[in-house]
Amino acid sequence: MFSTAAQYSKFIKDEASRLGFVFCGISKADFLEEEAPRLESWLKNSFHGKMGYMENHFDKRLDPRKLVEGAKSVISLGFNYYTKEKQADPEAPKISKYAYGQDYHDVIKSRLRELLHAMSEKIGDVGGRAFVDSAPVLDRAWARKSGLGWIGKHSNLISRKHGSFFFLAELIVDVDLAYDVPLTKDYCGSCTRCLDACPTEAILSPGIVDGSRCISYLTIELKDELPGGFRGKMDNWMFGCDVCQDVCPWNRFSSSHEEPAFRPAEGILEMTKAEWQEITEDVFRKIFKGSPVKRTKFSGLKRNIDFLKPVNYSPSPGEEGE
Repeated sequence: MFSTAAQYSKFIKDEASRLGFVFCGISKADFLEEEAPRLESWLKNSFHGKMGYMENHFDKRLDPRKLVEGAKSVISLGFNYYTKEKQADPEAPKISKYAYGQDYHDVIKSRLRELLHAMSEKIGDVGGRAFVDSAPVLDRAWARKSGLGWIGKHSNLISRKHGSFFFLAELIVDVDLAYDVPLTKDYCGSCTRCLDACPTEAILSPGIVDGSRCISYLTIELKDELPGGFRGKMDNWMFGCDVCQDVCPWNRFSSSHEEPAFRPAEGILEMTKAEWQEITEDVFRKIFKGSPVKRTKFSGLKRNIDFLKPVNYSPSPGEEGE
């Protein structure tokens, strides 16, 4: 049995590393005072678009003690998904790197459960909950508070060592631990590459993103017809968008992940532009079984692909399929 908060924390970080997380930081479960006015302003400006769920559980988003009974510590973790692999056809509709393989929710949540189990075995009876981008938890705020990085101008968390191509996850537990210190410096400096590169000009100013203009929102979250004003501005993305991260200088430090579950689904990178345009529901189900792309459903992905076609598009000979 361990006897001090520092020993508890070291054990947790060692176990997190063993389970494949690239970093782990710990902060006290408390009210996120700095985030309250930012979140209120973001919602007031309707930057959440039609993501109505963002308006729910305002208090819980800012105070984990209202989300998890007896919460004392927030353990923030990062899981790398970067890959150098790319789609073979440069004209094919593009899919975000994080969606090449299996659904990260399932992969990471199982690791979090393992970590929580290991904590209970070594520390004692630990109560808590695991979160992977599916509950009212401000992931980036907690990761920053835990000293894992800073919030870049594109609003993603950036690590000096790992860049920004990683998933964030949390364990909120009822154990007092040794807490890390937040970074006090923003290392973006005068760089504005992400603001300059955003195809839909969704990054309004450093750290302020109009989610309703973001390509990831448009291709994944938005269930209605895509607004005509974005036609020709989607940079050929059919699911998600990596532009702001691809241009970020800090991602020169990104290294390829070693997670088998995130390897590209068979054939996904080899599909041509024509094959994507002709995709059937059966092919969709086969390729994206267990994939985060299932979230759009076939109808949503087809909507996105069709939207990328020029207004005066007509199939060329041999492109209609059979």
